[in-house]
Amino acid sequence: MRASVLSDWLAQRLDRGNGQPIYRQLHRLLQQAILSRELPAGSKVPSSRLLANELGIARNTVTQVYEQLALEGYVTSTTGRGTFVADSAPDEIVGAADAAVAAAAPQPLSARRALSLRGARLIAGAGVSKRQWGAFMPGVPDVSKFPARVWSRLQAKYWRRLRPELLTYAPGGGLALLRHALADYLRTSRSVRCTPEQIIITTGIHQSVDLAVRLLSDPGDVIWTEDPCYWGVRSVLHVSGLQSRPIAVDTEGINPSADDLAQPPKLMLVTPSHQYPLGMVMSLARRRMLLEYARQHQCWIIEDDYDSEFRYGSRPLASLQGLDTAGQVIYVGSFGKTLFPGLRIGYLVVPEALAESFATASAELYREGQLLQQAVLAEFIAEGHFTSHIRRMRTLYGQRRQTVLDAAARRYGDAMPAVGGDAGLHLVMQLPEGTDDRAVAAAALERNIVVRALSGYYAQPEESPSGLLIGYACVPDEEIAPAFDTLADAIDATLPQFA
Repeated sequence: MRASVLSDWLAQRLDRGNGQPIYRQLHRLLQQAILSRELPAGSKVPSSRLLANELGIARNTVTQVYEQLALEGYVTSTTGRGTFVADSAPDEIVGAADAAVAAAAPQPLSARRALSLRGARLIAGAGVSKRQWGAFMPGVPDVSKFPARVWSRLQAKYWRRLRPELLTYAPGGGLALLRHALADYLRTSRSVRCTPEQIIITTGIHQSVDLAVRLLSDPGDVIWTEDPCYWGVRSVLHVSGLQSRPIAVDTEGINPSADDLAQPPKLMLVTPSHQYPLGMVMSLARRRMLLEYARQHQCWIIEDDYDSEFRYGSRPLASLQGLDTAGQVIYVGSFGKTLFPGLRIGYLVVPEALAESFATASAELYREGQLLQQAVLAEFIAEGHFTSHIRRMRTLYGQRRQTVLDAAARRYGDAMPAVGGDAGLHLVMQLPEGTDDRAVAAAALERNIVVRALSGYYAQPEESPSGLLIGYACVPDEEIAPAFDTLADAIDATLPQFA
């Protein structure tokens, strides 16, 4: 492209009425000409004076554009000779002949082509919802009942007496003050046997599982997961490189077959106190069997104790970790459901021999902070506010659970029984065999009601039972009955036999 041709080419494309500065337009157009090889390497570009005259713009504008292109590696300038297109493209456009064409005629990027295989697998199986509040979102507590004034008072105290070390990166394992408070709480409330040094503070269950998997397994190792299981940790495992082997559950919890037992895994991930999502409690016999099996075959058990504080009609059950005498259990928990999800504080309890390694790895991989929040939480626990809040919310959630059960019974009688409602923040309403529960969930969402399809928690959704996860914790009492009626309308619209 000769200088006169370049001037005409640019003049046709500059738009003086679109509000975008001429400088930016000229810079973009010259980049495009170079990338598309309209201006090949080594070709001379017009002088700033000539190009300014041809385009009817200020010479300083052209000069600034040339200087910027030189800084970016598109052109080189030599005193007395002029400005030339660089012989080599800058790093970001090396080998970009095809990309240059795309720059001239932008095409949408294919996500399938752009993502790695594990990235595509993660996105394809993602279970995260765009809605995180309202009827009947499972797993979300009523954050409106959180004792904000108490928390604010404690937080203000730490801000007034601020220590610089609370605003820097967290030490390995987290704030010692919180680890001590947690050790006392877990020993008394969950029968967890631990010292403060065995506790590693994380951002929640996902990070805890991720850290345990990274340190205790290698790509290709096998991990047992309950079937069905929580989609969040399943997604963590999908990108870990592990081979996930779904193990069916029965009324006593995870139930490995003889074939399963013949092939010991490296890890097991279980929810013994309240199976997610079906809600059964792992029996003592099954717990002892798993612990003995793990001891004999040197397997690690990750115990996800995600909402054990909320049991209705009975005391919270003791942890699996409390029965472990061989040091094979990694206990994980969080404050997302007991306090509020946005707090983003969770924890692991690891065997003593692994404590230092886990603390070092946590600091190395994640560079945690939030020490001010950890300090506030430690005092919140130590002053008894945490246990008081748990007691209040247990009573409230128990009432809301019963209101949902009553609404379901009035509408459907025994036709669609609820299971797993003795603990936690959700129950599962069973649908008739063969029902497309995802279609029911979609119909409910059209009516502004959020429920989750049970089939989505199974390794083979097409072969799973049908049902809906109904969360009741974050729905005000007076809204539960009308919201359930709206949900029932969606069910009836999908299942004509109930209309």
